[in-house]
Amino acid sequence: MYIDTHCHLNFPDFDSDREEVINQAINEGVVAIINPGSSVEKSRSSVALSQRYPFIYSAVGVHPLDVKECSITALSEIEKLAKNEKVVGIGETGIDFYYGRETEEKQKDFFVAHIEIAGKLNLPLIVHQREGRDEVIDICERYKMPEKVVFHCFGGDSLMADYCRNKGFYISFTGIITFKNAGDVREVCKGYPLEMIMAETDAPFLAPVPFRGQRNDPSKVRYIVEMLAGVKGIPVGECADIILKNSKRFFRI
Repeated sequence: MYIDTHCHLNFPDFDSDREEVINQAINEGVVAIINPGSSVEKSRSSVALSQRYPFIYSAVGVHPLDVKECSITALSEIEKLAKNEKVVGIGETGIDFYYGRETEEKQKDFFVAHIEIAGKLNLPLIVHQREGRDEVIDICERYKMPEKVVFHCFGGDSLMADYCRNKGFYISFTGIITFKNAGDVREVCKGYPLEMIMAETDAPFLAPVPFRGQRNDPSKVRYIVEMLAGVKGIPVGECADIILKNSKRFFRI
């Protein structure tokens, strides 16, 4: 049995066949899906999606690349949405300087506000970090983090991995870990405690090998788990079971 702890089934990429994609995931052994929001509107649609399916849960938040067109006051709506019974996390939030730093201060303000909402509501925090390691660590050190934190779509940054391990944060791997040139990501996985690892597709993005370049979907999470098992040197079934237990414990589902 598998769980996809981070995907975006409410994105327009799935408008033509969403039901079929969900059924395919079920047929592949996926027993639960976490669908985080990336904006206020997408957080609303994520909650709505989770209310239609008992095994789909949602998280609510504003992605760092979406803060440009968003007012910080809109986070009051995120906090309201977070009180829905199907919401199991806050995010995704964090820092992303991949496309530049023009919204750096706004990203930081939003990240801090999400941290505070997660702490206030005692919900796990889903962190996105790309090209902003030092800024993320600085904020994590200066503010009280919630009890449970996961760095999703974890890359091959060993310094970031060391920091997360020392803080007791979970990390989650995507299809990137299956890529031929991702030896650094596999090396991080090898050294990270298995009881603090989760798996995700980040669909519709980052389809694993042998589907690289295609639209991703939750049914493909098993390819990520298979790679995790190989890196850890344990049977796939055992790895899947541990990751499922980790994820259920983390998100309280």
